[in-house]
Amino acid sequence: MRLEHIDHVALRCASPEATKDWYVNTLGFEHVFPGQWSGNPIMLRLGSTYLTLFPQKEGAPPAANGQAWHLALRAATYADFREAQSELEGKGVSFQFQDHEISHSIYFFDPDGFLLEITTYDIVDGARESNPA
Repeated sequence: MRLEHIDHVALRCASPEATKDWYVNTLGFEHVFPGQWSGNPIMLRLGSTYLTLFPQKEGAPPAANGQAWHLALRAATYADFREAQSELEGKGVSFQFQDHEISHSIYFFDPDGFLLEITTYDIVDGARESNPA
């Protein structure tokens, strides 16, 4: 078996349209295949990463063990990582920084409370001192 990468992550959303707008406007995802399947689900793409947004099922139980915990997106360079922080701040999205020794990450939530991470492995000398830990 030869697998390449994660194709997509499917999310249940209180309002798929509002969630779509947030991912497009906040993180730069592209809405792809608009109108396909009568608009349900909504598919978004960032590079080779796809998100598929489904409406929350009526009466569905809250998140259970085995469901996705968070989605991590990679910033290729430390400059890209810092730029992502600046853009999120400019859009009023609060985040938490974590130093994982091999990488640096920020964590924040989408409108449905799903945890998102932006991480970089491009840690340079002095990066730790310049981060708001």
